[in-house]
Amino acid sequence: MILAQSASLRLDAHWVDYAIVAIYFAFVLGIGWAARSRVSSSIDFFLSGRSLPAWVTGLAFISANLGAVEIIGMSANGVQYGFQTMHYFWVGAIPAMVFLGIVMMPFYYGSKVRSVPEFMLKRFGAGAHLVNAISFAVAQLLIAGVNLLLLAKIVEALLGWSLWVTLLVAAIIVLSYITLGGLSAAIYNEVLQFFVIVAALLPLTLIGLHTVGGWSGLKEKVASESHFHTWPGTDISGFDNPVVSAVGIVFGLGFVLSFGYWTTNFVEVQRAMASESLSAARKTPIIGAFPKMFIPFLVVLPGMVASVSVAELMGNNPTARPNDAILLLMRDLLPNGLLGIAIAGLLASFMAGMAANISAFNTVISYDIWQTYVVKNRDDAYYLNFGRIATVGATLIAVFTALIAQNFGNVMDYLQTLFGFFNAPLFATFILGMFWKRMTAHAGWSSLVAGTASAVIYWYVSQFTDTTAAVFNLPGQGTAFVAASLAFVTAVIVAIIVSMFTAPKPSEELVGFVYSETPKDVRTDSTEAAMPWYRQTVPLGVLCMVLVIALNIIFA
Repeated sequence: MILAQSASLRLDAHWVDYAIVAIYFAFVLGIGWAARSRVSSSIDFFLSGRSLPAWVTGLAFISANLGAVEIIGMSANGVQYGFQTMHYFWVGAIPAMVFLGIVMMPFYYGSKVRSVPEFMLKRFGAGAHLVNAISFAVAQLLIAGVNLLLLAKIVEALLGWSLWVTLLVAAIIVLSYITLGGLSAAIYNEVLQFFVIVAALLPLTLIGLHTVGGWSGLKEKVASESHFHTWPGTDISGFDNPVVSAVGIVFGLGFVLSFGYWTTNFVEVQRAMASESLSAARKTPIIGAFPKMFIPFLVVLPGMVASVSVAELMGNNPTARPNDAILLLMRDLLPNGLLGIAIAGLLASFMAGMAANISAFNTVISYDIWQTYVVKNRDDAYYLNFGRIATVGATLIAVFTALIAQNFGNVMDYLQTLFGFFNAPLFATFILGMFWKRMTAHAGWSSLVAGTASAVIYWYVSQFTDTTAAVFNLPGQGTAFVAASLAFVTAVIVAIIVSMFTAPKPSEELVGFVYSETPKDVRTDSTEAAMPWYRQTVPLGVLCMVLVIALNIIFA
């Protein structure tokens, strides 16, 4: 099981810690109640009425990603791989976020679609739309279970409640504010949660480094020198050859997994689509990219510190798993008061992640599945009410998918596997369709199915058969990289072959959905010309890339 024994993870919380957590929950539910008055239509509930400024959606964009993957998964990677984990941020996030803002958001926002699957409907037709909508909905329920499980783990460590009780309590809290205020409640809570998360992780990182003797003391205590260098990243890629490792990281993680996640994942794109203008929508992921560059220092370093200072994680036979690193470090290092802030920060991160999954799920299930294929042509109030019911149902299902996630010692292994199944083939289909007008509707759905099937088959052979081939027996997270790469390549090949034997849409139906057929004034926002450079999308994106290249060089 993912959960260690309650006794080993019990936090010595006092009344002041409980008070801080209670105040935080009061703010969370208060924001949900305040946002309730702004929900009068389905667009208000699912997309905040497209009315939010860039700085709000930018912080919500990155906060929605600060769930289990970032806090527990990346600190667990810090225990196992050290600074090689930075690849998930500096290679596996920033370039794709910049690309999303500059190139792809004009198509999402300008087409006025309500979701990524709806974009697929207008570009490829019903087949690709239905495949994408169903696979996305399933993925969100599975990933929401991860965030819910880890949220329940915090409550269990704090109060000693059983797993089932904590899962239900955590689910009710998240359900309350999403059902009340929809996406607006989720987004404004995510802005609050961003600052709470930083306030929690910064003291833990600084105190942890001080405990082990600073940077130099950490380098002396961590046995593996490779844990202080990002390249060639052989431990995390699973490839012994440095060149093959670098190629695997750049292509498998930096291109396929990263672009597949950040550019087509409606959980993130939904935040940008709630922006007040095209300019704000384009800047949303780029604003989020700046804190994304530096967040890893607050999650990876605590994992490294825990690996050499927490007794349960040390030695040849550790009694705890890497997923426990953050909680064990909090238990050992933080005084009361700071412990309460840290607990609130972790609760915030998991609620932000789960709320993002649930709010994206209820949009897709309501618009893309129920309204499109099941109950058509009803008034707007019907779909608003259905969205609220879907939110309840998704939260209940997440309780059960949390039990699936607990079978993985490192949740990053689980999540990267899911991304390989669903995001990699979607990205291949999406990006080819955006830049190749000859791609057909039949190619859209068939490439999605073939790409997902190839990743699932590869994963099954790797995990459940006795094959001895090296490519199926990769350590680290190399299996996820290969599965994603295989899904991407398969989807591209199938799309090209099927397109050669089927008829494409006429050019006039591709305006706003294919790059070459869309006028430049539709792909940009003319109002940005009068803004100072630091408020323009392209200069901000270039600055992001310069900074992330510098970080890769410094820590190579």
